[in-house]
Amino acid sequence: MASRSSTGTRALAFGGAVTLAAALLAGCSADGRETIRFTFSKREALDIMGELVSEYNASQDRVRVEMDTSGIDVVAASFVRGNPPDFMLANYNYEVARFVDRCALSDLSETDAAATIRDDLDVLMAQYGTCEGRTSALPYSVMASSVIYNTQIFDDNGIEVPQTWDELIAACEALTAAGVTPFYATFKDDWTVAQGWYDYTIGGSLDLVEFFNALADQGADVGGGSEVSFEEGFAEPLAQMAELATYTNDDAESRAYNDGNLAFGKGEAAMYLQGPWALAEIAKTAPDLELGTFPLPMTNDPADLKVRVNTDLAAMIPAESRHQEAARDFLEFLYQPENIQSYNESQLGFTPTEDAPPPSDPRVEGMAAYYDEGRFYQGPSVLVPRTIPVYAYAQSLALGADPAATLRTMDADWARLAFRSPIPSSETDAQAEETSR
Repeated sequence: MASRSSTGTRALAFGGAVTLAAALLAGCSADGRETIRFTFSKREALDIMGELVSEYNASQDRVRVEMDTSGIDVVAASFVRGNPPDFMLANYNYEVARFVDRCALSDLSETDAAATIRDDLDVLMAQYGTCEGRTSALPYSVMASSVIYNTQIFDDNGIEVPQTWDELIAACEALTAAGVTPFYATFKDDWTVAQGWYDYTIGGSLDLVEFFNALADQGADVGGGSEVSFEEGFAEPLAQMAELATYTNDDAESRAYNDGNLAFGKGEAAMYLQGPWALAEIAKTAPDLELGTFPLPMTNDPADLKVRVNTDLAAMIPAESRHQEAARDFLEFLYQPENIQSYNESQLGFTPTEDAPPPSDPRVEGMAAYYDEGRFYQGPSVLVPRTIPVYAYAQSLALGADPAATLRTMDADWARLAFRSPIPSSETDAQAEETSR
């Protein structure tokens, strides 16, 4: 892995990232190399990815990669125009996976990179859909999320990391008695409720693959006493979420994400339901604060403990790209162990390849064993299409909305969506994905 480049070198690496020259349109760079357009959507990782692009370009004289950071909306429009990028690394969600469902991406099953991916990640990718007979996307970076906790506050109050629900409540009671706020909450920002409070409580309680498979198989017949429904499945964990919300800061309703990072850095609470992205923000004002992570216990069986994950980046090659082999060459470069591991180390991410070491940062060490053992889930907030405003629903629940009424609304939303456009079962998709490998 090359050392960090200077500002001037980065400027050269990014030159042409947004505005592509005529040579690029012709498919060749000024030095005669085949040029591929690479779309990268993670702005906070531009430096590290820019270095990898520069290193690749310097390593050979056949292909030149130009990085485009214009975002997923521009990418979607380029598919419509018949001029998609040649290679994509993007957050894997319903917006991106629609390219998979429409078979608009090339099959990557025969690449060396595909052979390195952990098998237990297949079902997570398939939860968003597949194109039968193809491996359309490969995970590149997996982010694991769980409870962030202040290790000094735990030590000062003699509290062990809880492994069960009863231990968690006992810890909250002990902290409250000592004058310490157990959880810092930022209910003003709906996404922080959805990815944290909502996802952790439900994901720590249910088998979400099984639940969403059953929901998809049921189609539009959801609600009104159906065998599977949001109202039936999510009621108990959301009642537990409401109980945990009683152990938060008094001003949680008016506190936003940035407020939470600052307050937690000042030691104003013992625990924080946020992802690893918050760690860098907290470190800006409290660089020496010792933090750790652990999965939120939602049952009284430690065997049920698991962490929330999402495919932060997935690699894809659009089928309409005219530079298939060049794009595959760059793909294989990115998946070389030293490159994919260096990228994930820099972002506190978990590498999706077999036998990859966990991140070395002690702040995320508490999640490593769960990831290694496949004890993880994708959050329910990302497993529904955006037409269902689940972030707003999660926020309203945190602010005291009636759970039964909110969940009935979600059932109705799902039923309408399934009636208009059947939602695939990830069990069927996982079988198709396995067949394609």
